[in-house]
Amino acid sequence: MTASSVFHYGAPINFSQWLQDHQHQLKPPVGNQQVWPNSDLICTVVGGPNQRTDFHDDPYEEYFHQFKGNASLLISDRGKFERVHLREGDIFLLPAHVRHSPQRPEPGSLCTVIERSRPPGVMDAFEWYCAKCGTRVSRREVQLLSIVEDLPRTYAAFYDSSESDRSCPECGTVHSGRDWQSWHQLCAEHFPQVALR
Repeated sequence: MTASSVFHYGAPINFSQWLQDHQHQLKPPVGNQQVWPNSDLICTVVGGPNQRTDFHDDPYEEYFHQFKGNASLLISDRGKFERVHLREGDIFLLPAHVRHSPQRPEPGSLCTVIERSRPPGVMDAFEWYCAKCGTRVSRREVQLLSIVEDLPRTYAAFYDSSESDRSCPECGTVHSGRDWQSWHQLCAEHFPQVALR
């Protein structure tokens, strides 16, 4: 092993300093920043608050370390929603293909998320569900090249679509799009077990 291979990703990083240098990027609408670009592992830090109604279908596992503040993962499974709470200090390993929507209501909360890089042809997907009945409304697949850049474009494509494209095929309810508060309020009314208290 040579010195150049040891320092392929640069010298060791002082994480506290890195957080200070990137705190302006850890804010809505996505609030994440990748630590090492072009690495085999996608290591990101995600800050709160966020404003998400999408559910991520990751082809690989995801590791979460909620190191500041509290958060949760809203899980969609067979027409129902569940909530996995991430308290400060918690670590959690999410299996591949579990549809999840990270919820970070606390300003200043921080989480490290580690995922595998996607080789060509391995697709991620983002899905939106009806808050009233839990039926999937839309699915958009993407070859993920940059978590920081690709996510906002994918969200915008759904949010800017017509009401008919955002209508539930089961009950006809129109997904509220960018109005994330209305979606979460309706979800809490019809799925009270996942309401944040």
